[in-house]
Amino acid sequence: MSKVAIFASGAGSNADRILQYLAKKQSLIQIDCLVTNKREAGIYKVAEEFNVPIFCFPNTAFAKGDSVLEFLMARNIQWIVLAGFLRKIELNLIEEFENRIFNLHPSLLPKYGGKGMYGSKVHEAVLAAGESESGISIHLVNKEFDKGEVLFQAKCKVEKGQTVEELSKNIQKLEHDNFADTVVKYIEKSDAQM
Repeated sequence: MSKVAIFASGAGSNADRILQYLAKKQSLIQIDCLVTNKREAGIYKVAEEFNVPIFCFPNTAFAKGDSVLEFLMARNIQWIVLAGFLRKIELNLIEEFENRIFNLHPSLLPKYGGKGMYGSKVHEAVLAAGESESGISIHLVNKEFDKGEVLFQAKCKVEKGQTVEELSKNIQKLEHDNFADTVVKYIEKSDAQM
């Protein structure tokens, strides 16, 4: 049984999709807990709905990473999924979970990745550049922002005159349609090779 922690800072719609996906599928993957840095985040509703324990750490704990790492090790977590988590992952976590942290980025990496590029900032940059397409990248996390191995990408058209909100909706649909499937299949494949 692979134990997974999902990190989220917002509404938790992608965490919700992963939990829904696993509820319908025979899998040896267990979402052990949800981790957040925001006491009022919508992810609490997801935790309640699926009866998954949720833990909140202050931003200072994520800035150092020691207490978060100790917590994950004590729970025997093997994989981390970043599902709308808006904190930098510290080096000690990246080293301990090498090639076992997933991130979802709202652009076709390597375009529009890197420090400060998240959420609507990415969509604003895509629209300002006059791109004809955008999309999502599901990748492994390494020591450089958005530079880990890309596991999956999906595209959508960018229409002339499209707003940030419209593009954001299209990107979120790609996330909801593909994130859970990509993560679960990758973990299952990795576990089968161990």
